[in-house]
Amino acid sequence: MTPIPKPLWRKSSHSGGDGGQCVEWAPGFVQLADVVPVRDSKVPAGPVLMVSPEAFAGLVALARGTAP
Repeated sequence: MTPIPKPLWRKSSHSGGDGGQCVEWAPGFVQLADVVPVRDSKVPAGPVLMVSPEAFAGLVALARGTAP
């Protein structure tokens, strides 16, 4: 079995600069496992939410205020 590489986290551009609402995601996992890992950047050792690419697109639309 091929080992899963360590995620390369990217901070959301919608995260507040004051330390609140910090969300990170690891875009490279979409190609590896067809999931998008999402976590709270203030708790890097905490839980990671694994969502489908479609669900992640919905989260992004909601954050941008463009969700239906």
